[in-house]
Amino acid sequence: MGPVRDLIQLRPEGLYCPAGDFHIDPWLPVPRAVITHGHGDHARAGMGEYHCTPGTAPILRWRLGEARIVEHAHGEAFDMNGTRASLHPAGHVLGSAQVRVEAGGEVWVASGDYKRQGDPTCAPFEVVRCDVFITEATFALPVYRWPDTREVVTDIVQWRRTCEARGEAAVLFCYALGKAQRVLAELAGFDEPPPLLHGAIAAGVEVYRAAGVAMAATELLSEQASRNDYAGRLVIAPPSAAGSAWMRRFRRAQQGFASGWMRIRGNRRRRNYDRGFVISDHADWPDLLRTIEQTGARRVFATHGTTDALVRTLCERGIDARTLRTSFGDEA
Repeated sequence: MGPVRDLIQLRPEGLYCPAGDFHIDPWLPVPRAVITHGHGDHARAGMGEYHCTPGTAPILRWRLGEARIVEHAHGEAFDMNGTRASLHPAGHVLGSAQVRVEAGGEVWVASGDYKRQGDPTCAPFEVVRCDVFITEATFALPVYRWPDTREVVTDIVQWRRTCEARGEAAVLFCYALGKAQRVLAELAGFDEPPPLLHGAIAAGVEVYRAAGVAMAATELLSEQASRNDYAGRLVIAPPSAAGSAWMRRFRRAQQGFASGWMRIRGNRRRRNYDRGFVISDHADWPDLLRTIEQTGARRVFATHGTTDALVRTLCERGIDARTLRTSFGDEA
């Protein structure tokens, strides 16, 4: 990633802090890992020790099973081999955090995934001033600008009601950690029948409920009568269920997808969805630029996404920006 003086460096196992002797969201087993959030590309099995927020801890236990987990509250400084570290809200999913590392008179922040839109299921993003900022770039193109989430959820409600009038089920595909819970939290303000949940969605919803997150009442799809045609019901399922044998239970159904990728109509057509709803748990283009400016960072590393446009724009603004190649994914 750079010369040895860099406080955070890229190693084969992932991002590494030599001064603190720990990794951040490593993709290979290491003795000590600081985890930004519970998505599978950032929180992997096999670490000797996991450091994370109290909100992320139950997600790790759900996804990884038994593990040695050390919890640190947002903003609470902790020592890592003489290096000062702390976790700060990233606004991505429940418990998500940015990792602030301070040593040798420098402050680095590894953001993990983050967003600036309001989300009732997690703490809002906190701007952390730093010398060097490692930013995601999942949606780092000017075309990606998010509409108001409340308006999008209102569209989902209207879509379900239209499906009801047509005798169809409304099957909405959402990522099982973060997106599904966010949609359910927004739906809590509407007078709607309880959404039906695919089993893979229900497990994550229960983790959020146990953490005290308020969401709409739900029912398990598997507990419905076998002859039910589900007409007029909103069904929430993971993207992996699309096109699978699981869909055969619906006599008539429309399929929608809630994702930032739906900002581009061609993505919806290529994936054969009837409706696309633009809801993302990542920062859009304006919020990426705004966040980077607010950190005051003089150096920026952009990772996991469309980094070229972001790096070019930042360089034009006088910031030393570069691409950092990592193994993180793009759940959006």
